[in-house]
Amino acid sequence: MFTLILFGPPGAGKGTQAVKIAEKFGWKHISTGDILRAEVSNCTPLGLKVKAGMESGQLVSDDLLIEIMESAFLKYSTFSGFVLDGFPRTLNQAHELDKMLMKHGHAVSLVLALEVDKDELARRLLQRAHDQGRKDDTAEVIKHRLVQYQHYTKPLVDYYIVRDVYQEVYGVGTIEDIFNQLCDAIHP
Repeated sequence: MFTLILFGPPGAGKGTQAVKIAEKFGWKHISTGDILRAEVSNCTPLGLKVKAGMESGQLVSDDLLIEIMESAFLKYSTFSGFVLDGFPRTLNQAHELDKMLMKHGHAVSLVLALEVDKDELARRLLQRAHDQGRKDDTAEVIKHRLVQYQHYTKPLVDYYIVRDVYQEVYGVGTIEDIFNQLCDAIHP
């Protein structure tokens, strides 16, 4: 099973690109953000539990995300690959993901990081908030999420560089140009 992690700060285009990659290669796109937003929208017990934290830009607990991920892996085990979008975000999550994959005889195959400057990210997120009515894309929350990304997620770069599975892709340009760069980097 090919396990691709798509990294990048909020607004880098991970979701858009992850869907396209999953379609092209016949893999399952797993977005923790989409899963959690659906839970909030449906007012499930999980959704009610994480709603306030998500709307203020806080990260959901590692334990809860690991549980969600393992459930998704088991549910979609017939797919030949996965595109992980928004996970892992912390070193602990990366360690737990490795343990979970190892338990099922797999490992992280590739980590692709979309690199986009802060001004472009803020512009994209504010536009997304306007277009989609996302409550988690206000100027204050955007700033907080970018700080959180730098603090928690950037250390993962070294973690995956050491494992020789990390590669950066410039995340500015047309959706198709970025998609083509990502596909060029993938060798399933």
